[in-house]
Amino acid sequence: MNFSTLQPAFPTTRLRRLRRTTALRDMFRETVLSPLDFIYPLFIVEGQNIKKEISSMPSQYQMSIDNALRECEELIELGINSVILFGIPNEKDETGSGAYSDDGIIQKAVNAIKSRFPDLIVITDVCLCEYTSHGHCGVVENGNVHNDKTLELLVKEAVSHAQSGADIIAPSDMMDGRIGAIRKALDAGGFSDTPIMAYSAKYSSAFYGPFREAAESTPQFGDRKTYQMDFGNSDEALREIALDIQEGADIVMVKPALSYLDVIRRVRDNFNMPICAYNVSGEYSMVKAAAQNGWLDGEKVMMEILTSIKRAGADVIITYFAKDAAKLLR
Repeated sequence: MNFSTLQPAFPTTRLRRLRRTTALRDMFRETVLSPLDFIYPLFIVEGQNIKKEISSMPSQYQMSIDNALRECEELIELGINSVILFGIPNEKDETGSGAYSDDGIIQKAVNAIKSRFPDLIVITDVCLCEYTSHGHCGVVENGNVHNDKTLELLVKEAVSHAQSGADIIAPSDMMDGRIGAIRKALDAGGFSDTPIMAYSAKYSSAFYGPFREAAESTPQFGDRKTYQMDFGNSDEALREIALDIQEGADIVMVKPALSYLDVIRRVRDNFNMPICAYNVSGEYSMVKAAAQNGWLDGEKVMMEILTSIKRAGADVIITYFAKDAAKLLR
């Protein structure tokens, strides 16, 4: 579009006219945030009355189910209507059996939250890294993550979460074919109405460092570059997303968000699908650290970052800033 043909030039046109007052700026703001845009992550552990602050993520906690229920009550009061759950079991093993156990930590948490707050949207992260002793997202054979054997366990985990009452299933493992396998299993299990939010373009990123402390999921050897995406690629992200849509994804995700705004924009321009962006732990922690040192205004930077993610094309944002942002928006 040639904008020069749409309006007369200066001095007839003065774009500053609509910036003159706060009321005018608010009236004509193109991108507006709402607490309904936010999904708040919760890290759930076994036990009672546990609320342990994560050292690299100020104001974020590992918490037992009783405290998670209190957290959900606060979120609802702030107008936030969705959470995503990450489980940290007491015991881990080679195949991550706690991920798909009927009495696993996430299964119990989902049941408790939905029983207390039936209208709160509960999303469950489907992956094995929090549950495996080696910290990788799948079955390890000869030092490599075996794609197809991992699918079998992810399917069991997804169905188990749905049976516990999860509203949305969110596979984050980046195994090939997992969306189709999970969709087929959910449909066969009577959960054809349960949506899948696919971590479709999940990059192998250094911004995940604080999360790995929070979820106790640091790989014990190697890295995740054989299954998470290379950060230099954006065409590949479109291929991943197209495949996930074909396999049955209802929502697609780009992760991380801030360093991948261009990818979010490309997804918005190429697919008529709901888009989630994950404003990840490293993006949160670096703002918090700079604010604590007085290097920048943390609240203003937070709102600018969240607005940029939505402006790039995200419909919803998973963010540790959700509570702080919702308080400002009120």
